[in-house]
Amino acid sequence: MYNVLLFCDPGIDDSLAIMYALLNPEINVVGIVSSYGNVPQEQATENVAYLLQLAGRDDIPIIAGARSPLSGEIAVFYPEIHGEEGLGPIRPPETIQHEVVNFDEIFTIIDKYKNNLVIVDVGRSTSLAIAYLLGGEEYLHKVKAVYCMGGAFLVPGNVTPVAEANFHGDAIAANLVLNKLRNVFITPLNVTNYAIITPETIRQITSQPFNPFTPLIKPIFDYYTAAYKKLDPSLAGSPLHDVFTIFALANPAQVQYNNREASVSIEFDNTKGVSFADFRARSSEQVTENTDHIAISFNYEAFVKDFINVMTTRKR
Repeated sequence: MYNVLLFCDPGIDDSLAIMYALLNPEINVVGIVSSYGNVPQEQATENVAYLLQLAGRDDIPIIAGARSPLSGEIAVFYPEIHGEEGLGPIRPPETIQHEVVNFDEIFTIIDKYKNNLVIVDVGRSTSLAIAYLLGGEEYLHKVKAVYCMGGAFLVPGNVTPVAEANFHGDAIAANLVLNKLRNVFITPLNVTNYAIITPETIRQITSQPFNPFTPLIKPIFDYYTAAYKKLDPSLAGSPLHDVFTIFALANPAQVQYNNREASVSIEFDNTKGVSFADFRARSSEQVTENTDHIAISFNYEAFVKDFINVMTTRKR
């Protein structure tokens, strides 16, 4: 079982990833850091609290994350994709209450699970970069691995022609994470764009009341799918970028990686947020502790089967 400290900014995709992680028998969620990204930080925190309450997991701490990028730029949100409050047509009840703990809880968790903790970051990289700036190598190198959803290597971006949203949203933080943290596994658009779940699969998952999340899954997925259809009418469903990142952790044999040192452009021009690495066949780059693992392909059938199995898990 993997002990996971999850950084996120829910968001529909992040919310489905939280559900997937909480239901997955291979994942032990030990904390959730809620930050700005798809929605403001305060709304992200309310969404996390709502999902944890549904799951009956008040034992999982919610950690207050970043409210804006390291660059000082004004954060851009995406209500056209995720809805005004991040859960499409769903509005968390105003009665939701959950204690939010200080940022330094991250270091308490790292100490508690020393060398047996995986960080999964499916949002902007700001909070994880701040954790490094505050804790330094002393703390972050105690983490066994980091799984990071972001980037687009040699493929088009999704927020600009060349950049992916998470890395573009705080390019300075993303570049710091890739260059300072060890054993980083990157799940870029190269693979996550193909992690598509269809409406038929969602109908199969929601055909019975398997767990407390079942009533939410179809309405938020339908909202997400309608938004993606406007962007690309040819899609048969919706790519679940963040779910895929946790799938990659829990199912390592189903994902293939290229081992290269990756970086992110921090220029404030049309290259901002561009992710790059040396993919030349004759690259002389040597594998070191700074080498990143960039996902390049995966077993799609295994992904869909696993998603169905996990999302139809009876409440633990």
